[in-house]
Amino acid sequence: MKILIVNGPNMNLLGTRETQIYGNVSFEEYFEELISNFPMLELDYFQSNIEGDIIDVLQKSSALGIVLNAAGYSHTSVAIRDCIAAISIPVIEVHMSNTASRESFRHESLISPVCKGVILGFGLKSYSLALTSFLEN
Repeated sequence: MKILIVNGPNMNLLGTRETQIYGNVSFEEYFEELISNFPMLELDYFQSNIEGDIIDVLQKSSALGIVLNAAGYSHTSVAIRDCIAAISIPVIEVHMSNTASRESFRHESLISPVCKGVILGFGLKSYSLALTSFLEN
């Protein structure tokens, strides 16, 4: 089963960015752990700070599922929302932090209504929970 993990803007700074919220492990380090912990999955990873690049990757994907942390675009991007609605691949939205307990502008996600599910607040484990969900469904 091929699963694509897509991270949005500033997620390339994990491990050094606001470590009190996001921890001190880079996503690349964690991705290696995911590969080790989910050998039954074929995992691909993409990160971009550019909205259009994220849309292109979602549209071109041949994965059976997508784990998407659109980061700040979750709250602002009608274009990513429309892309998710247009593709047939199920998407699980993830956030490392509990966005509902943060600044008010983070309380609404434009993409949540078109995603299969939403996982937030479990740090990097949010990705593992999303992968487990794809395996169980």
